[in-house]
Amino acid sequence: MTDEGALVLFSGGQDSTTCLAWALARYARVETLGFDYGQRHRIELEGRERLRAGIAALDPAWAGRLGEDHTLSLDALGRISETALTREGAIAFAADGLPNTFVPGRNLLFLTFAAALAYRRGLRRIVGGMCETDFSGYPDCRDDTIKALQVTLNLGMDRRFVLETPLMWVDKAGTWALAQDLGGRALVDLIVEDTHTCYLGERGTRHEWGYGCGTCPACELRAKGFRAFSARPIP
Repeated sequence: MTDEGALVLFSGGQDSTTCLAWALARYARVETLGFDYGQRHRIELEGRERLRAGIAALDPAWAGRLGEDHTLSLDALGRISETALTREGAIAFAADGLPNTFVPGRNLLFLTFAAALAYRRGLRRIVGGMCETDFSGYPDCRDDTIKALQVTLNLGMDRRFVLETPLMWVDKAGTWALAQDLGGRALVDLIVEDTHTCYLGERGTRHEWGYGCGTCPACELRAKGFRAFSARPIP
């Protein structure tokens, strides 16, 4: 653990909750940032405070390191995004091969606003759950994109920000395993019960891996990862 501070992009989903635990295990002060951009699964935002309380209860040291929470409205992003993540509609692949859940510029804007906030809050580390192993082909989740943006932010703000992506090369089974390594079965159970991944915002059906419609790409990926994680031998 270092005495540095970090800002975690915290949506209320599985990946960002795992990243929050990862940051709490490493940094002396950890703040969180969520974005309301008109997403269909806005229900994820409603569980963020419950998740923060739950993760703090797992470890007194984590509770002491968990700092302020921030929420920013980016409704303009939702208004200009004709996607299945910001509009009612079937999830499918577009003509360019990308799924129509891709919100152009989303992570670029998220990280830029996060850096602006981190600048004001005196935080150098910015942690996000972007992943290039299990992902839907989103170009703004790629490692090259994050590295290029880090250079741009550092030049444009004259700071030495470090964009941390602890899940970049970890598949979903590995993400579940990382959560267990960080916080034991209690953290896994918290993620199952209180995080949200389903693109459709469905919270009615409780599966072994959590709540969701069970058929959208996000649910299928989460379920597949949980099954692979559960099948691993207990060390």
